Amino acid sequence: MIRVLVVDDEELVRSGLRLILEAAGDIVVVGEARDGAEAVSAVRRLRPEVVLMDVRMPGTDGLTAAGRVLTEPRPPKVIMLTTFDLDEYVHQALRLGAVGFLLKDTPPRELAAAVRTVASGQAMLSPSVTKRLIASYVDRVPSRAEAARRQLATLTGREEDVVRALARGLSNAEVGRELRLTEATIKAHVSRVLAKLGLANRVQAAILVHDADLG
Repeated sequence: MIRVLVVDDEELVRSGLRLILEAAGDIVVVGEARDGAEAVSAVRRLRPEVVLMDVRMPGTDGLTAAGRVLTEPRPPKVIMLTTFDLDEYVHQALRLGAVGFLLKDTPPRELAAAVRTVASGQAMLSPSVTKRLIASYVDRVPSRAEAARRQLATLTGREEDVVRALARGLSNAEVGRELRLTEATIKAHVSRVLAKLGLANRVQAAILVHDADLG
């Protein structure tokens, strides 16, 4: 069972998310929190594998809470929740190490699939949603673009192929088919790329590619 913490200031939203997730059969909601402060406390107490974190909440907001949660020992995977498909705060959470974001009106099947995806160690990089948010809100000032290009220049040609594919939201299997390599080989490449670039996850790699204006 995948252990999930639901964080939202609206009780109706929390209840709805709980019903959707627990109907999946392989997901259990171990707790709920009404704001960011409660979320941090709940993460420490309940040790969920995945946190669904609302962006905008009174008191301690989701962005602040995500920053705190992601510095915990063995932090959970954090997915940001938002009512709007373009939220000016979400990319900051991605930089902190969140693995993506979902709209609150995401269909139930996709919501459960997203939780399974991040619990398995992959990022929620939806080509139609998350990539658009990253491209729209990562400010590409020249100094940042130059720094990103220098960082990516440390990669081999094959590693750059892999990181560019990650920026397009492809899974390991999809990258493997495109590059004619096995999924296991791609997984190894991804691990080496993240380590070489000093990044926490695939989302941060995608942001780096967009910073360099290569995505």
